[in-house]
Amino acid sequence: MNKYAYIRVSSKDQNIARQVEAMKDIGIIPGHMYIDKQSGKDFNRKNYKRLLKKIHSGDELYIKSIDRLGRDYDEIIEQWRYLTKNKDVDIIVLDFPLLDTRNQVNGLTGKFIADLVLQILSYVAQVERENIRQRQAEGIRIAKEKGVRFGRPCKPFPDNFGKVYQLWESHQISKREAGRMLGINHTTFSRLIKRYQQNKTK
Repeated sequence: MNKYAYIRVSSKDQNIARQVEAMKDIGIIPGHMYIDKQSGKDFNRKNYKRLLKKIHSGDELYIKSIDRLGRDYDEIIEQWRYLTKNKDVDIIVLDFPLLDTRNQVNGLTGKFIADLVLQILSYVAQVERENIRQRQAEGIRIAKEKGVRFGRPCKPFPDNFGKVYQLWESHQISKREAGRMLGINHTTFSRLIKRYQQNKTK
C-alpha cells in the first residue's frame, strides 16, 4: 500500500506550501506528491492524469480539502467513484473527516458515507447556483425598471452618417461605397443602419 497526495492551486503564482507541509506531516514523500497549478473547472490536468496511471488498488490518496480535487461537484463525484470503485483506492480529505473512505461508523462503510456526503454537497452547490442566478435575474430586472442600461455604451455614429445613409437609402450608392465614405467596412455600416433605423422609430 502506497500513500499519494494530490495538490492543486488555481494558478502558477499561488503558493502550494501549506498543502505540501500538510502532506509531509502525515509522512508522504515528495515523490508521491502530484501537483497541478491550474483551474479546477475540469480534470484535464497533466499531473492528475499521471497520478491516475500511478495509483493502484489498496493505495491511499490524500487531499487537503475537497476543492483542491475540483470545483464542479458532479465531476468530483464521477472522479471519486472512478477512484474508489474502478481503481479500488481509499481517499482521505484532511479538512473533512467524513470524507475518509477507510472509516466505518455504526456499520456503515467510509465509502458509503463519503458518497452520501458528496451527493449532499453537490445538491447544496446546485441550489446555491440556482439562487445566484435568480438573484442576478431579479437584480437585472429591477435595474432595468429603474432605467439602468447594460452592456457596452454604443459608439457615436460617424460624421456625416445621416447624409451617407440618405444616399444609400435612395439607391445612389452601395453599402460598400457608403462604408468607404465613412471609413468603415460594409458590415459595420449594415449594423449602423439597423441602429439608425431603430433610433428613428423611437
